[in-house]
Amino acid sequence: MKRLLRISLYGVGWLAGAGALLAAAALAYALLVLAPQLPEAERLRDVDYQQPLRVVSADGGLIAEYGQQRRDPVAIEEIPEDLQRAFIAAEDDRFYEHPGVDYRGLARAVGYVLREWEFGPGGSTITMQVARNFFLSREQKLLRKANEILLALQIERILTKQEILQLYLNKIYLGNRAYGIAAAAQVYYGKAPDELDLAQMAMLAGLPRAPSALNPLQDPERALERRAYVLERMLAEGFISRERYQEASSAPITAERHAPEREVEAPYVAEMVRQTMIERYGREEAYTGGYTVYTTLQAERQAAARRALRSGLRAYSRRHGYRGPEGHITAEQVDDPEAMAAALEDYQAIGGLEAAVVVAVGSEAIRVWSPGSGERTVAFETMAWARPYQGVDRRGPEPEAPADVVEVGDIVRIEPQGQDRAAFAALPQVEGALVAQDPADGRIRALAGGFAFQRSAFNRAVQARRQVGSAFKPFVYSAALAQGYTAATLVNDAPVVFASEALGGQWRPGNYSGEFYGPTRLREALVHSRNLVSIRVLRDIGIETAIEHAERFGFDGDRLPANLSLALGSNTATPLQMASAFSVFANGGFRVKPGVIARVVDNDGDIVFRTPFPRACPSCPETSALAPVAPGERPLGLPDPPPVAERALPAANAWLVGDMLRDVVARGTGRGADRWVARDDLAGKTGTTSDLRDAWFVGYNPDLAAAAWVGFDEGQSMGRG
Repeated sequence: MKRLLRISLYGVGWLAGAGALLAAAALAYALLVLAPQLPEAERLRDVDYQQPLRVVSADGGLIAEYGQQRRDPVAIEEIPEDLQRAFIAAEDDRFYEHPGVDYRGLARAVGYVLREWEFGPGGSTITMQVARNFFLSREQKLLRKANEILLALQIERILTKQEILQLYLNKIYLGNRAYGIAAAAQVYYGKAPDELDLAQMAMLAGLPRAPSALNPLQDPERALERRAYVLERMLAEGFISRERYQEASSAPITAERHAPEREVEAPYVAEMVRQTMIERYGREEAYTGGYTVYTTLQAERQAAARRALRSGLRAYSRRHGYRGPEGHITAEQVDDPEAMAAALEDYQAIGGLEAAVVVAVGSEAIRVWSPGSGERTVAFETMAWARPYQGVDRRGPEPEAPADVVEVGDIVRIEPQGQDRAAFAALPQVEGALVAQDPADGRIRALAGGFAFQRSAFNRAVQARRQVGSAFKPFVYSAALAQGYTAATLVNDAPVVFASEALGGQWRPGNYSGEFYGPTRLREALVHSRNLVSIRVLRDIGIETAIEHAERFGFDGDRLPANLSLALGSNTATPLQMASAFSVFANGGFRVKPGVIARVVDNDGDIVFRTPFPRACPSCPETSALAPVAPGERPLGLPDPPPVAERALPAANAWLVGDMLRDVVARGTGRGADRWVARDDLAGKTGTTSDLRDAWFVGYNPDLAAAAWVGFDEGQSMGRG
């Protein structure tokens, strides 16, 4: 018996010694090998969270957000105590007691591994999760866990518990691209963290365990079970009273998917900014660096531009007739809501117009169905415009009843007008663009690059080079004034024939009206857009002279045709180029460079880039307009003035052309603008091209220069008138 006891004691001693040696070896390995390779926890004092790229208007209204991670870091003082306690109860109830590693939790985790021979839950404290999320991977290996433990101990020596908790709550992934509690509160509830109720806080605190599987949008039942667990833990820890526990436990799920609330609709501008930021910083840095790009857009003007363009394109479409339904389904599918929903999956809402299936046709109205809104009534009076389209200049008879327009099963477009009513609509095939800028410095105030970005991302305002037609004539007349013409100079408006190989042999230009008016003053020729006068003026001053003069406005001389067709605007330009060129007339003769980015701010609020926007300065002496201010000449505390733009044109020339362009709006080809906008400070010029493939109006007042273009992308005629 004694011999057996001695052997047992010897074995225990041997095992204890071996264990001590093994522990000492592990400790030595950790201190001498692992620890020197670990990143410095001190770096957590200056953390750069990955944050998305935000594009905003001049006054801060959200236009777009780019990036895979949605994050909005907040200080610990801004996080409600209940929300902090919910995460502590769910993830690490001894957070304020342990030194970064909870040895009880580690023991439970080791026991699970020994029983199941696989890694399981437990063991990781909030501090260890911070170490993993900021410095390590999520791979389940003993070496990673050892590094995690060492880093957690190091972090606890450097940071306070509140600093660690702040890092954790801003870094943790909570599903649906939401990183951190502020982003998650917005994604699931559309709220800030301090606006959440206890049930919502517990729901968020239950997500770190399995954010994709346990979130209330993916699996409401499992999410409720997890919420109940969190609330039970909060009650057990004394964080909440039983009354609050019962109230939160009985609360229904209120989570819904909330996208970032877009305040300004300007997708074409957002895409311009996105591309610029990627070119400047690279895709990874642009999407995660937390930059906010303040554009020059003004929200009210942007909304007006978008409405005006869509309204004009839809009006053109209605005038030319209805081209028929976009699709059709069978009567059997109409009786099955799931089949109708499947049929409409490829028909997204475009430009405010929803797709719907016609489910009933009556004598005074039709009934349509869409997945989001169910059935709506569409009155026949909203369908009266829908004469059949037969060609660009031909339409069929007026409809007398809804059955003349649609039949059951047609997939059509509607414009919602209330809970259960809608107007009949159609997507226009014609396209257009509208851009407006401040003529004083080139800041783009509004830009619409097409009917809808969802349908076509091609930005016609800055990418579509279209023939400008008579909208180019003011630059020819400006060149003539520079060569000694006056607004009263007489030019003969009479037939003329040119022999020109460049223009196809014999060229017999004429006026739009087909008539000739004899000797005509230069002013009247511009007001009524007389082609023959423009051609004679260009021939007289010389084509090269006119091209050199046009280059002052920003036109590329190499792109301008070196023949007399230039007088009729046979060259091409984008709407933005035309608005910028007319800005020279509007601002008294200065060439300003258009731009849409005002400044770029990093996630610390520091400006990392600012566009200078040289400004027109009619009162500056031309010889010293660009002279810098000498040191000491500017009073302390005053900001540096913006640089002065380059003068392109004498002020008298700009004023004279502008005066003639005001007559164009008041009584000439642009008088439609004067009828729509009752004001006397508008100047501008219309433009159309051969076969009416393009239509322009470019105009301005002292505050704004704008260009509008309408046409088909494929270049077909838009029809008479």
